[in-house]
Amino acid sequence: MPEEITADCVIEDDRWQAAGLEDLAARAVTATLQWHKIAGEVVVMGCDDARIASLNADFRGKPKATNVLSWPAVEHLPRAPGASPDLPDEDELGDIAIAYDTCAAEAEVQGKLFDDHVTHLLVHATLHLLGYDHENDPDAERMEATERAILQVLGIPDPYSETAA
Repeated sequence: MPEEITADCVIEDDRWQAAGLEDLAARAVTATLQWHKIAGEVVVMGCDDARIASLNADFRGKPKATNVLSWPAVEHLPRAPGASPDLPDEDELGDIAIAYDTCAAEAEVQGKLFDDHVTHLLVHATLHLLGYDHENDPDAERMEATERAILQVLGIPDPYSETAA
């Protein structure tokens, strides 16, 4: 079992440096792993829409920009809908890519603070690394409830609430 929590950042778009991605990633990854009482390493790449669109095309067959992508280091076992995932016990949990342009546009349209929105997306992506998904309603409900609980610890408003702005 890993003993430390680390969020290593690779900055491909300088706007992420100015936005403090390293601190946001450390905060989101640490809160998510501490909530689950585990440790591990996550690599977060801050990129732009063009780069994430390329990654989305390569890995998901969707040649368009998205806000965040994640690649778990281990293949997660199937589970009953809504059941908790079996948490990985590997040191390396996986990789996340996050697109500045899409995140900034979403935060503005949704009336959310940029830092809160990015932190939410990084918590969401880290949960994917841990085996959470939202492929069906029970799984989506479990994942959203977990996100809400972690974000509440961080003092971030419920991103799914109509009054989250």
